[in-house]
Amino acid sequence: MSALTLCLIIFGAMLLLMAIRVPISVAMFAAGTLGYLIQTGWGAYASFLNNLAFARFASYDLSVIPLFILMGHFATQGGISKALFQFAASVMGRFKGGLAMAAVLASAAFGSICGSSVATAATITGVALPEMKRHGYSGRLSTGTLAAGGTLGILIPPSVPLVIYAILTEQNIAKLFAAAMIPGIIAMVGYMIAIAIYVRLVPGQAPEVDDNIERFSMAALAGIAPIAAVFIIVFGGIYGGFFTPTEGAGVGAASTFVAALLKREINWPKFKECFYATAESSAMIFMIFIGADVMNSSLALTQVPNQLAEVVGGWGLAPLMVVTAILLFYVILGAVMDELSMILLTIPIFFPMIMGLDFGMDKEMTAIWFGIMVLMTVGFGMLAPPVGLNVYVVNSMAKDVPISESYKGVMPFLISDTIRTTLLLFFPGISLWLIQYVA
Repeated sequence: MSALTLCLIIFGAMLLLMAIRVPISVAMFAAGTLGYLIQTGWGAYASFLNNLAFARFASYDLSVIPLFILMGHFATQGGISKALFQFAASVMGRFKGGLAMAAVLASAAFGSICGSSVATAATITGVALPEMKRHGYSGRLSTGTLAAGGTLGILIPPSVPLVIYAILTEQNIAKLFAAAMIPGIIAMVGYMIAIAIYVRLVPGQAPEVDDNIERFSMAALAGIAPIAAVFIIVFGGIYGGFFTPTEGAGVGAASTFVAALLKREINWPKFKECFYATAESSAMIFMIFIGADVMNSSLALTQVPNQLAEVVGGWGLAPLMVVTAILLFYVILGAVMDELSMILLTIPIFFPMIMGLDFGMDKEMTAIWFGIMVLMTVGFGMLAPPVGLNVYVVNSMAKDVPISESYKGVMPFLISDTIRTTLLLFFPGISLWLIQYVA
């Protein structure tokens, strides 16, 4: 059996298991096991499994993942999301489509302490959707906005997928966070512009003038003071050299807990729920890690990833064309996989390929820029049909809105995503500018 045929069998087995609704971690583990056994037999496979879990999870850097997740749950249970939306609404409410813009702004702010796309979408939807319905916003615009806004949870640091990319490629987490900051802000502004254009081109999606929205006040500003303080403490501490990103995640979780206490919205049941939810999410992520490790090891034994890198390098294609092809592949892959699985499965294959190409930058800058491009495209996959995980999450909370309407609602944002991704692809300096200020 040829190596290429074996690779196709491994991927086919994974996709078949996913099609019958087997969890992605189990599907990758089973497909990888099949490929490993075909190539090495039981003895070598058992020896590989003996050290796999410890080798993967002994990494100190991995502790940043549950800490950032816990930080997000404290923010959710502490009522911080409600305060963020109220403040954003008071600032943006005077504009046509203002509440939709406010939802995007609140999603960006919540994403700065959450790090998860789905969690951001679900949390802000719970607060913003009833208000948008009450003020006459269409189900299409409401759900599309909230699904798109959720992707800001991974585009604006801290970002769990970006942390995983940093661990897989051995890059500096702080530099990756810095590189993601400007693209994340561009994404937020782009979504707001998309809303402003959409509500003017398509009548009936938003009220012309809404005088019932509470105007800006010092009380609204005071409501976001805790979250602003947490952001300054975490990122000021990281970039000020007071602590590492991992330590910053711990400080952030503790600070968010204190902020939730000060708002007097967290109690003992909510406190326990934060830890239960964190444990559940972390276990899911770490199981995906194990499944991806088994599958990637199986693929590595075939030598196909290395051969693929050599073949692509020998084609003489422009490096940007190779990156474009990879990004398009991520868009397609996003139709069947979540963002973490995509990154864990593909980065070990694509990253060596990218490092072998000349982009006119040093290797570290190339690695960081490629990480940002992957992050942008993964966010695109969270919205794109036929799956679009964020769309499903938001639509499940909007019982009266057909899923087809939600997909129509994300189209303006997908256009914005396309423009932004193209801009970052041809102008890497946009992503890399802030890195020069990181020690």
